[in-house]
Amino acid sequence: MHEPALRAAAFGSDPRPEPAVMRGRGTPRERLLAAVVLGAQGRYAAAASLLDRLRRETDPLAASLAASTLASHRRQLGGHRQARALDGEAFAEAAHLDTQPDPDGLDAAGARADALLGLAADNLALGRLAAARRLAERARAEDAGWRATVRGGWVGAEIALAAGQGADAVPHAERALETAVARGARRHVVKSGIVLAVALRAAGGPDHREISDDLVGNAMAAAEECELLSLSWPAALVAADLRPGHAEEYRFRVAQVLHAVLRSADPCGRRVAGESPWVPVPGG
Repeated sequence: MHEPALRAAAFGSDPRPEPAVMRGRGTPRERLLAAVVLGAQGRYAAAASLLDRLRRETDPLAASLAASTLASHRRQLGGHRQARALDGEAFAEAAHLDTQPDPDGLDAAGARADALLGLAADNLALGRLAAARRLAERARAEDAGWRATVRGGWVGAEIALAAGQGADAVPHAERALETAVARGARRHVVKSGIVLAVALRAAGGPDHREISDDLVGNAMAAAEECELLSLSWPAALVAADLRPGHAEEYRFRVAQVLHAVLRSADPCGRRVAGESPWVPVPGG
């Protein structure tokens, strides 16, 4: 059984598992965890292959978690419309489920929270701020554990930023980072650091520039060390804004990483990235 190692890679302190545990075999949960890790590494085609098979599982929990995971990968490449359809599919599968609690939210409440938070992020990107707020509130009501708390913090910060309320974004981002640190979830710490850096910069408080710079520097270093390509390029993109004197260097790094990510993406992933106004086109 590779589940403990895969959990440590997906949700814990060791985002770089041994190759033997990443063969895409085993139980549905092990295959789901492998897909989560592959997506974090920017290996979207390999992840999609596992997730598409899991979406056809007779187990509705596995199907729901697979759909919302694939939705997050589409969203990471700017495909919010495609992600919204997948998140809707995920919620439909989990809407009436009742399962035993799981420490990392791989249960019915966690699946519903994943789908609802995904739908909130999708609607936010599509300009539906009120709908995003309602969906985020519904996700909070699931009380789905640490991972939903972290992701809810990200979405809450993004909603506040979209509303032009930088100061209101900070507590959401701080809660996400504190929860991820307490859990020892390294990948979630990296993303939470990026979100908090953006929130602090938008809030414009005392020392915000220095604190944001430190957060982004730490996030970039950790993403590189852990080979989290899905987070390396967003961190470098934020760094280009925070450190204008080195912007060209960081944008070059963004292009390098995106080139590698898109080479490892499935055709749908490459297409949505090319169509997205948020994803820089390598060499463009």
